[in-house]
Amino acid sequence: MAACEATAAKNGWKVVIAIVDDGGHAVLLQRLDGAQWSSIETALGKARAAVAWKRPTRILEEMVNGGRSAFLSVPGPFAMLQGGVPLESEGAIVGAIGVSGVKASDDEIVAMAGAAVIAG
Repeated sequence: MAACEATAAKNGWKVVIAIVDDGGHAVLLQRLDGAQWSSIETALGKARAAVAWKRPTRILEEMVNGGRSAFLSVPGPFAMLQGGVPLESEGAIVGAIGVSGVKASDDEIVAMAGAAVIAG
């Protein structure tokens, strides 16, 4: 969380950061000052999608944008939007980070900062 917050602060980004465990359950959630409250569920949805499919949500969004719109009918609390990344430790997915509040590619930068800490 600290690495994500530092990256967001350094860039002046007002975001919500959600960290979930390998079952998609919220472990930590931080809404930085000035971040819109609508980003709370979006950040959680990005994190849950990243851990459920064990890949960055950027890939899921690209798939949908590439014409696989039926994928949006998948039930559950998922956000198929860039900004979610799985957390990997010793070759296993142990959770995910989802970020929402700024441009999607910038959300991903914040999430990747936290993932890098776990990956070592």
